[in-house]
Amino acid sequence: MTEIERSGFVTFVGRPNVGKSTLTNALVGEKIAITSEKPQTTRRAIRGILNRPSGQLVIVDTPGIHKPRTLLGERLNDLVEQVLGDVDVIGFCVPATEKVGPGDRRIAASLDGYARAKKIAIVTKTDAASRDQITERLMEVDALREDWAAVIPLSALTREQLDVLTDEMLALMPEGPALYPEGIITDESVEDRIAEMIREAALEGVRDELPHSIAVVIDDIAPREGTDLTDVHAQIVVERDSQKAIIIGRKGSRLADVGKRARVGIEELLGTRVFLGLHVKVAKEWQRDPKQLGRLGF
Repeated sequence: MTEIERSGFVTFVGRPNVGKSTLTNALVGEKIAITSEKPQTTRRAIRGILNRPSGQLVIVDTPGIHKPRTLLGERLNDLVEQVLGDVDVIGFCVPATEKVGPGDRRIAASLDGYARAKKIAIVTKTDAASRDQITERLMEVDALREDWAAVIPLSALTREQLDVLTDEMLALMPEGPALYPEGIITDESVEDRIAEMIREAALEGVRDELPHSIAVVIDDIAPREGTDLTDVHAQIVVERDSQKAIIIGRKGSRLADVGKRARVGIEELLGTRVFLGLHVKVAKEWQRDPKQLGRLGF
């Protein structure tokens, strides 16, 4: 008797920085969402696709839910709302290393608004926590709602319990054929993935006020004639001249470093050597300006 095939959409919610993108990447088995210590690193609904003999999971990685301070922040929250209304399963994430707080409680309560989706509670980062912390967290999380289909502790880093989560999510999906052809792991375009790799490299080591001000626009990707090189040209967009100076660094040292870091992932993605041309542009207060947001794809 063959197994019933199931397929559907899942998203992970939680405060910023609880490990949602790391979990998405671990499940898909390849880096499709950038990760950073900075909150609100994810800015789009990124789809990762996980194929199993028994079915297919489409994982939608979304920005963390937060109190918006800019128009960009509002649009990110709207995006999360939209995704939550469309998915079959919502995985609510809390790190094992931190006590459940008001932000977690608020997000858990807000899941009432999505009656259609089944809910799973996930305690992340168990590799960094003691057994007592994990037990305490599981009890706290379990008490947040009465309708959890499962409560699962796991580590995306060590991959512990990832299969348990995958099986559980698949079992909750509606019956039906795969939504994407086999072999596809994301519906993100190559341009978007490259822009995100550059943004991730630019986020590394910057001060707290800067991360939200960074956006990346790809101008051109083209193979260089007669060589095995691909030319990639991109703009790093910031909001102020002072931020531009930080990104460029002394005598361009920081920008060169960003380029070096980003190129590693881009070469892996494209399968060729890459020349990466980066320049930094100021678009004043773009996070608050509807026109600029539209231009930058938000």
